[in-house]
Amino acid sequence: MRTEETPMTRIAFIGLGNMGGGMAANQAKAGHAVAAFDLSAKALEKAVGAGCVAAGSVAEAVKDAEIVITMLPAGPHVRAVYGEQVLANAPKSALLIDCSTIDVDSARAVAEQARAAGFRFADAPVSGGIMAAEAGSLAFMVGCDDADFAAVEAALKPMARAVIHAGGHGAGQAAKICNNMLLGVSMLGTCEAFALAEKLGLAADRFFEIASQSSGQCWSVSTYCPVPGVGPSTPADRGYEGGFATAMMLKDLKLAQEAAARAGASTPMGAQAEALYALFDANGFGGKDFSAVLQLLRGRIAELV
Repeated sequence: MRTEETPMTRIAFIGLGNMGGGMAANQAKAGHAVAAFDLSAKALEKAVGAGCVAAGSVAEAVKDAEIVITMLPAGPHVRAVYGEQVLANAPKSALLIDCSTIDVDSARAVAEQARAAGFRFADAPVSGGIMAAEAGSLAFMVGCDDADFAAVEAALKPMARAVIHAGGHGAGQAAKICNNMLLGVSMLGTCEAFALAEKLGLAADRFFEIASQSSGQCWSVSTYCPVPGVGPSTPADRGYEGGFATAMMLKDLKLAQEAAARAGASTPMGAQAEALYALFDANGFGGKDFSAVLQLLRGRIAELV
């Protein structure tokens, strides 16, 4: 809800998918004037129901914007939307923030294009998944000029529990790629450990209690446990629905492997994680939360059908 400390701002929000829809809704909830656009009429209708105003095009959404926020599928979409529509139609005073998860090269290329056109730009990918997007509790990893960070942080506040300045342009994407590679690897280790504990006759809730207080403790165990009925509520308790889709984890792991190849970095665990999630996705489970890979490792994948 808007207060005297949070004056109304004109925001253009482009991309209203699983993540963007909740994010735009939280900007409207904060009292801002949100002009929203998406190619999906259904997504746009949902945004209007959450307090946004529908725009007929990207150009219409950004024409009077003070802040432009984009949440798009991949690098080519970001390059096209900014290069062909945002930069040509938004006021030069507008702050441009891309929250998509894309390759570092695309983020830096768009940032340079925006700078050359006279705009401030930040790459600010997110961590937290659909539930955090809806709750306004995402973590943002920001790549931008030092002088712009305070404005970026304020713009992202209605959607965030944390906004962290990772460094210059592209650093936000680098942080997101590395973080999600670590998450993908740690979730697989967590799932393997629970699967083994089960085979050894150790109850899942007992192992959870022990691992949460021992050297195996990690976010995938304590906060996002892949076993239904164990620990805090997670997508595992909802049939592995409504979390961070396997297809999205696979996308991020592919980005990590592409970045590693370009940088000459050795990431064997990341490569193994990509291969296993690719197998899981190929079996038709791309829409399930990534923690559902536990059922593959338990040999109980049929339970997901």
